[in-house]
Amino acid sequence: MSPRFEILGRPGQYHFVLKAENGEIVAHGETYTSKQSCEHGIQVVKRIAPTARVVDLSQSASRLGYPSR
Repeated sequence: MSPRFEILGRPGQYHFVLKAENGEIVAHGETYTSKQSCEHGIQVVKRIAPTARVVDLSQSASRLGYPSR
């Protein structure tokens, strides 16, 4: 099985998940009101992901109310 995007939902509430080769979900999209908007969201992720940088905000977690580990 290769990585894949799956569109889930029902009319008026669509979202996508990106699954790894082992079937684990590695990313998910927001809820969209149309399937076309959901498909557009997938295209945007495909286009920008290769150039996206990683910003580590883990040191800021306590300021956001998340427990420190």
